[in-house]
Amino acid sequence: MVGHQIEISILRFPQDCGRWALVTRFLALRKTVFVDRLNWDLYHRSEMEFEQYDHFGAVYVIAHCGDEVVGGARLIRTDWRFGSGRMVYSYMIRDAFLENLPGLPSDICAAEPPVDPDVWELTRLTATRPGVAELILSAVNVWLKDNEAKRCLFLGPPAFMRMAQRMGFQPEPMGGVTGNHDGRFLAFSCAVV
Repeated sequence: MVGHQIEISILRFPQDCGRWALVTRFLALRKTVFVDRLNWDLYHRSEMEFEQYDHFGAVYVIAHCGDEVVGGARLIRTDWRFGSGRMVYSYMIRDAFLENLPGLPSDICAAEPPVDPDVWELTRLTATRPGVAELILSAVNVWLKDNEAKRCLFLGPPAFMRMAQRMGFQPEPMGGVTGNHDGRFLAFSCAVV
């Protein structure tokens, strides 16, 4: 790459609000990838894709060259709860299993997913350049270890789990490969190393 190396920034609100433009660009990249390219029926507005899990408790892992975002992912601790009234959300894998996410199959896991402060979920991984997804996963592992996490849950296509295996992780499927009109996907768990 001419002039810029890929940097990984891990951002939380409010301590990183001065750099929140990177998160906004990541939400725009998600819209480009998931809505425009893959044609997923996801909520989007102002050229950004976002949902109920994009709340102030989420941690964003952003790969960027200067101000250009080339990939990213979202982390949520599995014991977080948000919302009120009839619908209180937790995290994507668990909410799908509990049949709280229309369109996402509940057979995503063979057993009820954990609620544990030592376990985090990573979703919305996207990368526009070769090697970026691996950089993101490596940075996530270091960050989780530094924050005393024990495991990370992942949701993505089956190739995502194979990539984790190639990187030296020992992923464990949480259920079988399932899918919907958007494609095939798999929930799996990895120990933080």
